[in-house]
Amino acid sequence: MREYRIGTRESRLAMWQADWVAGRLKDLQPGIKVSLVGIRTKGDNILDAALSKIGDKGLFTRELEAALLNDQVDMAVHSMKDLPTGLPEGLVLGAVCRREYPGDVLVSRRGSKLADLRPGAVVGTSSLRRIAQLKRFRPDLATVDVRGNLNTRLRKLDDQDLDALVLAYAGMVRLGYRDRITEMIPFEVCLPAVGQGSIGVEARADDREILELLDRLDHGPSRKAVTAERSLMRALEGGCQIPVGALALVDGDEIVLEAMVADLDGGSMVRMSMSGPAGDPGGLGRRLAEGMMARGAGEILKKVRQEFDVRVK
Repeated sequence: MREYRIGTRESRLAMWQADWVAGRLKDLQPGIKVSLVGIRTKGDNILDAALSKIGDKGLFTRELEAALLNDQVDMAVHSMKDLPTGLPEGLVLGAVCRREYPGDVLVSRRGSKLADLRPGAVVGTSSLRRIAQLKRFRPDLATVDVRGNLNTRLRKLDDQDLDALVLAYAGMVRLGYRDRITEMIPFEVCLPAVGQGSIGVEARADDREILELLDRLDHGPSRKAVTAERSLMRALEGGCQIPVGALALVDGDEIVLEAMVADLDGGSMVRMSMSGPAGDPGGLGRRLAEGMMARGAGEILKKVRQEFDVRVK
């Protein structure tokens, strides 16, 4: 019997996600053999620089995709927010798993909510998307780059002079830290990253056996929502280190997609929503992107890239 090799990053969260996928596959096809293959990515190896300073295309996925193409693994498990909108030739997204709640949360040292943090409070996050929206809501907040796995970031909150962290709800819950959450940050304040909360499984386009199995793991509403968000991102030509947030919600035969583009300090922002048929999530994403560009999103993104180039240099 064929053994299915699952490629994954080696972080605790990534291994949890890959193990979860392995468990679901065993449920779908009892008796199959599944093994996890840990692979270090560029993003895992560079921990002394902000992600935004080392590029964002495939930071946490490129090595996994190379292993797929070289037949070292049979599928690769990703956090969908890390997966670039364009996949390498020969690879496809075989499954988008049922999405966890996609929002961000506040973890504060003294139990304060975002609105109640002291003036000038120091918040740890490595996401330009989060920084822009936090500063839009609370311009007085100071932000510092905090990288590393979830355990490391929580330890830094306890050990360093930080007032709070902003993290993804999904990771906190998956690793058993629900009790550390101080506040579920409202979507009105902070839209999530494209694909946040969903696990994706990538496979070779010509591996019919794997694709047939993954098709049973795929969750239709989650795929439609994530497809709408990724279509918007692709049309905006944004990456995961550009201040773009989006959230698609499927309601029967309709999808409602809301998105924002902001400059680095949140001073300028275009935020819009649009609905469309659930059967055409890609078209909805493109149409909303066009509407946002018409309202000035393109100028904001151009400004962000120019400012960012200067900061990196």
